[in-house]
Amino acid sequence: RIHMSRDIVKSDSRELDALLGGGVERGSSVLILGPAGTGKSLLGLSFVSAAIQRDEKAAMFIFDEEIGLLFSRALGLGIDMRAMVDSGNLIVEQVDAAELSPGEFSERVRQCVEHHGVRTIIIDSLNGYQASMPEENALILHMHELLQYLNRQGVTTFLTVAQHGLVGDMKSPVDVTYLADTVVLLRYFEASGRVRRAISIIKKRTGMHEDTIREFRIGR
Repeated sequence: RIHMSRDIVKSDSRELDALLGGGVERGSSVLILGPAGTGKSLLGLSFVSAAIQRDEKAAMFIFDEEIGLLFSRALGLGIDMRAMVDSGNLIVEQVDAAELSPGEFSERVRQCVEHHGVRTIIIDSLNGYQASMPEENALILHMHELLQYLNRQGVTTFLTVAQHGLVGDMKSPVDVTYLADTVVLLRYFEASGRVRRAISIIKKRTGMHEDTIREFRIGR
């Protein structure tokens, strides 16, 4: 067990940190929920970017997207993931759920923590991970075990879940909201003839958070 302080981990956005009541607690888990295209990966990346600026190491496990595409999308938003990887501070692994057992995936995560000193982990997304574990209960038990391990190591974990549907009633393929310490909800709304994005914090176990719904804009 690693002895660590439960300090507050910040993103690279002042406004996002304010919404989260200052940031998220180190060693906690954050679930980012929302339909396709709302900016779940980007939100996770803002914490990765901030971690690397603090000279910490981070790892991303990508289930749903080709890595080259993710790198080019991030670069378009001013985040140079290639430079982060080249510096040795970021590990990015493309995961094929069909070829990897849950035990093997956990082992990869442990290697990152124990051999590379990773302090921030993103699993993007649980939808892709679920493909390797059709039994929902098995996935939940497995995630619970993995999150407990990461919490004890002082690793802050970000999980994304894509909801089905775009506007209105949203359905999540797997309900893991009760496993996470913090739950961030992204969604679309219509205003002034345009489709916009909204962000809200619907749960935070440790400390206060804003209960406002704010507009979330993704710039160039």
